[in-house]
Amino acid sequence: MLTNIEHIGIAVRDLAQANALYTRLLNVPPYKQETVESEGVTTSFFRVNQTKLELLEATNPDSTIARFLEKRGEGVHHIAIEVDDIQTEMERLRNEGFILLNEQPKPGADNKLVCFVHPKTTNGVLIELCQEIRN
Repeated sequence: MLTNIEHIGIAVRDLAQANALYTRLLNVPPYKQETVESEGVTTSFFRVNQTKLELLEATNPDSTIARFLEKRGEGVHHIAIEVDDIQTEMERLRNEGFILLNEQPKPGADNKLVCFVHPKTTNGVLIELCQEIRN
């Protein structure tokens, strides 16, 4: 079951500059920064009430974020939707005809399992499914 919009991901060229800009804009500092080596990205998270923004900076030129920035420039990269059971939701979406970019969920930033839905099947918007990793 889909529970809520978890965050909006924004691709940036310079994370330090973007952190400063969003700190001024939102009047709060980022609460977390981490590197996800498998994705070639460093992320920074902001929270205002229940709304979260994730800034994404490429750590290598072959990463998805680097390619996105090269093609489209800075801006909204994805919308993340929180789910109760990512495996069940992935199966439901496959059965509905959506193309998933991952066969299995993978570890993402902010203690989440993630799977992406191809933008070809979502009117051009990259959707990220995410579920809190339960220990």
